[in-house]
Amino acid sequence: MGRIEDKKRNRLNRRRRIRSKIHGTAERPRLSIFRSTRHIYAQIINDDLGAVMASASTMEAQLRGSNRNCGNVDAAREVGQLLAERAATKKIEAVSFDRGGFKYHGRVKALAEAVRDGGLKF
Repeated sequence: MGRIEDKKRNRLNRRRRIRSKIHGTAERPRLSIFRSTRHIYAQIINDDLGAVMASASTMEAQLRGSNRNCGNVDAAREVGQLLAERAATKKIEAVSFDRGGFKYHGRVKALAEAVRDGGLKF
């Protein structure tokens, strides 16, 4: 196997390990993050119901228009702000943070800090 496959396998192993410990409920849903090379996606999920309560990503028209490059830290910060606004309208105050096996660095950190600044606690 090549280096890329090893990195992906290691991330998926970390993701599996994290998900075994984190479970979203109605009182404290799970904030799940996925990042690709071009985009970043965030969802607030109630695992008891298997339902997405709120979501935001750089694929949305309002964020794509403002940022040419959707795979950078500024775009991740905007996604975090948008998600925090949507969570506030649904009266979500606290979440469990699921970084999806990604390092808490760069885009993931920018999104998490923007969500915290928007009023969510985790």
